[in-house]
Amino acid sequence: MSAPPGLFARELAGVDLPALSARSRDATPAQVDALLRRIAPGGAGRPAPARAQLGLAELAVLLSPAAGERLEELALAARETTLRRFGRAVRLFAPLYVSNECLSSCTYCGFARGLPVARRTLDVDEVEAEGRLLAARGFRHLLLVAGEHRVEVSADYLVAVVERLRPLFPSLSIETQTWSDDTYARLVRAGLEGVVHYQETYDRARYAQVHVAGWKRDYDRRLSSFERAAAAGARRLGIGALLGLAPDWRADVLALGAHAAFLTRRYWRTEVSVALPRIKPSASDFPPVVVVSDAEFTQAHAALRLFGPDLALSLSTREPAPIRDGLVRIAVTTMSAGSSTEPGGYSTPGTAQEQFSISDERPPAEVAAMLVEAGYEPVWKDAFPLVDASPAG
Repeated sequence: MSAPPGLFARELAGVDLPALSARSRDATPAQVDALLRRIAPGGAGRPAPARAQLGLAELAVLLSPAAGERLEELALAARETTLRRFGRAVRLFAPLYVSNECLSSCTYCGFARGLPVARRTLDVDEVEAEGRLLAARGFRHLLLVAGEHRVEVSADYLVAVVERLRPLFPSLSIETQTWSDDTYARLVRAGLEGVVHYQETYDRARYAQVHVAGWKRDYDRRLSSFERAAAAGARRLGIGALLGLAPDWRADVLALGAHAAFLTRRYWRTEVSVALPRIKPSASDFPPVVVVSDAEFTQAHAALRLFGPDLALSLSTREPAPIRDGLVRIAVTTMSAGSSTEPGGYSTPGTAQEQFSISDERPPAEVAAMLVEAGYEPVWKDAFPLVDASPAG
């Protein structure tokens, strides 16, 4: 039985995404010019002009081909907004894959059920060993990642992992299957701070085509997962759309913007982050249905920054170093470094199938050095965790 639509699903149903996408495709240079003049930086030594929050109609214009012709100006306005809201701090995190077992069949994923790949689930001691390696490299923000397998990666297992890692990492997040309110509450009590779930695509028809079996096939359950996680006390929420999965990437970015605005408005105590991963090679051999160019990728990040000045924009090692180095100067405020996408990949690489190939293979220290050289401060640990899960007394 499918889950009933959540609050955001009902709100999204009232958004005319086809009309917004058409507005984006058809935006004129005059419309782009008028919007850029509204959001332009203040100039040398002058503060940026105050402006009202942009809406989805303005985001559509910022994503337009006409705005793409003004990419340098768009990037400059996004950079000014990022510096004004976040300064020069860039949070670094590492993904720790605990399992690639999966009961879902997602046509684009290297972990999909039925693929003849090497599977592995780390036990809690092995997870701690991987965590200690990452802690020795400087990380204090960790993202625990797993395939969707409710037996191998059970709620009890995840609670045990979070409890084991909590003394090492003040900030722990998960990117696993969706859970019930009670499970999210248990994880938060154990020390979990954040929940990451990418909707992948907000196009219901396309979603059904690429999620052919398993728990993840339930569009509404996945979309409402953040409402359950936030209600349970999660203080970081990470959303994303997988570019190249649906034909209309602009519609997905528009829906992602609407989702971010909803979460920010309703769960104002949380930090909302957004990500726009592009499809990369994996064991699934899934070809993107549309190739989002580097220029379009940059434009999407700049547009989201101007639409959501307070959003954390996250960028993984899927992308090559030059793109990552450029986007951190424009819009990105959170990035992974030195990543592995296979269980046990830090201590025993090559023993299990990776989820997808990475493009930026620089070690964490080299990424941190890049940031320092560019005038930014790599943040390995926030001053205080958002959740204090230490035992009372």
